[in-house]
Amino acid sequence: MAPKKDGDVSNLKKFFKKFWFLLWKDDSFKGWIFSIVFLFIFIKFIFFPGLSLVTGTSLPLAIVESCSMYHEGNLLSNFDAWFTRHEDKYSEFSVNISDFQDFTLKNGFNKGDILFIIKANPEKLEKGDVIIFNANQRNPVIHRIVDIRDTENGKVFSTIGDNNNGQLEFEDRVTEEMLAGKAVARIAPYFGWIKLVFYDFQKPLEERGVCEER
Repeated sequence: MAPKKDGDVSNLKKFFKKFWFLLWKDDSFKGWIFSIVFLFIFIKFIFFPGLSLVTGTSLPLAIVESCSMYHEGNLLSNFDAWFTRHEDKYSEFSVNISDFQDFTLKNGFNKGDILFIIKANPEKLEKGDVIIFNANQRNPVIHRIVDIRDTENGKVFSTIGDNNNGQLEFEDRVTEEMLAGKAVARIAPYFGWIKLVFYDFQKPLEERGVCEER
């Protein structure tokens, strides 16, 4: 039986050698197509399901599709100057500059950024956290918590967009059932534009293109 076993190992080695060559070293059209198909299958059926399992959310990575959390200057934003311009809207929720400096993603994020998302545990969420929630809008909303209320049916969150002039109507009562995740880091600034560029032109004129402070 030993020769058969050695033959199986040899065949397996040959298979992986051909597979590796086709995936990474074959410059032909066939190799290019094979690599794209393999990467698609790996990302969709292995990488994302595995990441979802680890993070506890079905949305472990999220592309920012609006300017509602944009800070002027983006990565080079001047925090003190930005907060001075927006201080009035946060004072309504008893949030001052010292509070905001300790918030997650205090410098906001830009349209096209890719965010890393984890499960949003209602009991551990705090004022200043950036959450993703479903509110019967075209896409999930990614905004900052500015108030938390305890009710007999669980916690209710109130949010606002850093770059919005005030709260949107649906933001005052975000229930636990609406939560989709919590943003903890901006891992790839602008990389989401690889996807957005294909349908950003379909949005209303005022929502297209790069962000500006409102």
